Amino acid sequence: MSRLITGFSRRVVQLLMVAILGMLVLPASAGGLSPKDQKQIIEVVQAQLDAFAQDDAAKAFSFAAPNIRHLVGSAENFLEMVRTKYEIVYRPSATTFMQPIGEAGQAVLKVRMTDEDGDIWIATYTLQRQKTKVWRITGCALNEATGIAV
Repeated sequence: MSRLITGFSRRVVQLLMVAILGMLVLPASAGGLSPKDQKQIIEVVQAQLDAFAQDDAAKAFSFAAPNIRHLVGSAENFLEMVRTKYEIVYRPSATTFMQPIGEAGQAVLKVRMTDEDGDIWIATYTLQRQKTKVWRITGCALNEATGIAV
């Protein structure tokens, strides 16, 4: 797997900026999330990963928040973006979910992912509770875990 993720389109860079800005405004403890919210957040990310594993573009796209849906445009574009720009998210060989943190309808979830070469990555997901009370993914940033305590 490529160690560098290059060739981001303007839309993908915008998507990452939304994720980074979301991470900056969240607290560093889980105190603001109920156990039910924490469980639902993990379930949403796991369900999207399961959809990627089955190449189910429509289902994977259904877990994306409106900002992502607007930026990417279609389920097919979304799956292609993940397949080519987020290879580890598309096909992790192992995942470990950390405890979600956040409050006021915003959350961050870090997921430790191992790729096919045994390299460890940290996928940092940002999520937002929608008016319908369901959690949806607003962004995902990847960092190789070299030198990072996980």
